[in-house]
Amino acid sequence: MTILGIETSCDETASAICKDGKIISSVISQQIIHSNYGGVVPELASREHEVLLNQVVDKTIKEAKIELSSLDAISVTQGPGLNGTLLTGISFAKGLGLGLGIPVIPINHLEGHIFSNFIADSSLKFPFVCLLVSGGHTQLWFIEYFENYTLLGETRDDAAGEAFDKGARILGLGYPGGPAIEKASNGGDPAKIKFPRSLLGKNNLEFSFSGLKTSLLYYMDSLTELQNETKKDIIASYQQAIIDVLVEKLRRAINYTQTDTCVIAGGVASNRILRKCLEKTLIGKNIVFPELKFCTDNGAMISYLGELKFKSNNYSNLSFSAKPNLKL
Repeated sequence: MTILGIETSCDETASAICKDGKIISSVISQQIIHSNYGGVVPELASREHEVLLNQVVDKTIKEAKIELSSLDAISVTQGPGLNGTLLTGISFAKGLGLGLGIPVIPINHLEGHIFSNFIADSSLKFPFVCLLVSGGHTQLWFIEYFENYTLLGETRDDAAGEAFDKGARILGLGYPGGPAIEKASNGGDPAKIKFPRSLLGKNNLEFSFSGLKTSLLYYMDSLTELQNETKKDIIASYQQAIIDVLVEKLRRAINYTQTDTCVIAGGVASNRILRKCLEKTLIGKNIVFPELKFCTDNGAMISYLGELKFKSNNYSNLSFSAKPNLKL
C-alpha cells in the first residue's frame, strides 16, 4: 500500500510517501520569506505553496523511486490551518487524485502530529497521553485507541509556540521564535529571573501563557541597560517558565490517567531543553519523541495517518473542503 501525503496548513510545503507503514521519502520546504515580517503572512504563504507544491511532490516521488501510477491514495491536510494555504494543498490533491482515479483522504493536522510518534517508535502502544504543543495549539490528550481521543486540557489563550514567537519578537530575536530562543538561551541562567508560571497552583490541566508574555514585555521595558550576559539570562529564564508549565501539566495528566506512556507532538517538541526536563522529571515513564524533522509540519505524518484511514475505509468523497478551525 502506497500513500502520498500533502501538508500545506501554514508555511511548510511538504509531502511524503508512506509504503506499508514505512516512510520511504519525505520532502519539506520551509518558506523563508516570512522571516522578513516576524511571522507568517497568509497571502504570501498561499502563493509560495502554489510555486513550490508541484516541485516538492515531484521530488518526493523521485526520491521514493516509484511512479505516480503506483499510488493507492492521496492524503491531505484539511485543517486546522490557514484557509488559503489549506485550499492550495486540497485543490492540488483533488486534481491529482481525479487524474489518477484514486481516493483523496482528508486529514486532521493535529491528529497527524500525534501519530508522528508511531513513525519514531513503531512499538508504541495504546493507551497514552499526548502533549500536543505548537504555535497554534497547546493541548493534553488521552489517546485510548485509534480515533478515540479525550481532551484533558488546553490553553486558555496563547499557545506555547505562540509564546515563544512573541517572546522572540520582544527580545529582538528571529522567526520562528522557538529555535531562536533555544539557541540564544545557551549559557544563560534559567533561574535568574522569576517569570510567572500561570495556573500551576490550580488543580486542572489547563494552560495560560499570555501573562508570561506580558511579564516579559514589562521586564524589558524596565531595564535601563542590557548587557549581553543579562540578555542570555532573560532568554533562558523565559524559556524555562514555558517549559516548567508544560512538564508539570504533563506529569499531572499521566497521574490522572494512570498511564505509563506519553508522547510529545508539535513544533515545540523539538526543543532540547524541554526534552531533557521531561526525561529528568518523568523517571520510569515511557516517553516518546518524534524525530526532530517530524516535529514541525511535515508530509510524513499526513501520509502515515492517511494509510491508517485508508485501511479502515474511514474517508469521504471529494466533496470535503478546507476547515481552518477543524477540531480533533
